[in-house]
Amino acid sequence: MVSNDQRRRQLAREKFLRQQQRREAARRKARMRNAVIASALAVVLAGGAVSYAAGAFDDDGKPTGEAAANPTTKADPCQKPASGKVKPLSFKKEPALSIDKSAAYAMKLSTTCGDIGLDLSAAKAPHTVNSFNFLVNKGYLDHTKCHRLTTGGIYVLQCGDPKGTGEGGPGYSIPDENLKDKKLKGNVYPAGTVAMANQYNAQKKKGRDSGGSQFFLVYQDSQLPPDYTPFGTISDSGMKVLKKIADAGESTGQGDGAPNATVVINKATVSKS
Repeated sequence: MVSNDQRRRQLAREKFLRQQQRREAARRKARMRNAVIASALAVVLAGGAVSYAAGAFDDDGKPTGEAAANPTTKADPCQKPASGKVKPLSFKKEPALSIDKSAAYAMKLSTTCGDIGLDLSAAKAPHTVNSFNFLVNKGYLDHTKCHRLTTGGIYVLQCGDPKGTGEGGPGYSIPDENLKDKKLKGNVYPAGTVAMANQYNAQKKKGRDSGGSQFFLVYQDSQLPPDYTPFGTISDSGMKVLKKIADAGESTGQGDGAPNATVVINKATVSKS
């Protein structure tokens, strides 16, 4: 007999996976659209004129329907973002592996809600840590929003998208790593884990090695299949910041949406010790 709590957790997991599948479909559609635009633009340029049209991405973080009419709002516990804008950066390929896999690396997210420290697992996830070391040193994460908060069954804050829509990335993908980490027992990502978001579709078994720049911070044990690269742990002080963000809730009232707290990464840094 399945309990109500077990059923609720199962529904939450299924919703999380559906969100990932919808994002994958949106990315495919955007790539096809951009390819058509690029082809059309090349033809026009050959004729000596310039004509350009581009659509806007839909924001998965926006509430719709009943949730939009009756949003759950709580006081914002965070400060106003620092002045500055997101850098429109894109790269053609994954950066060459240049980190020292035997060294200790740490990433600091100085956010509007407080500092979140991350100890990175260079030995277990070298491609992932190397990518963030590269992106952070380019200022890629500076002034970006953490666009998604889940509060039911799965308890994560998702960040790393310069578009703030759930569809942005650095222009390249990185391989999955460390999926057999012993910490992921019983298909649970324990509180304090930082892991990669990706486009993997478990039902179709497609989309491996599709990580980009988006990552999620687990503030409470979350039942998820081991499909998302765990690449570090969150500091105790960082967990307190995440709790403050989670306590403010998310915008739809449905357990998955934009956080009510204004979570912006003012500055990100990576250090080696």
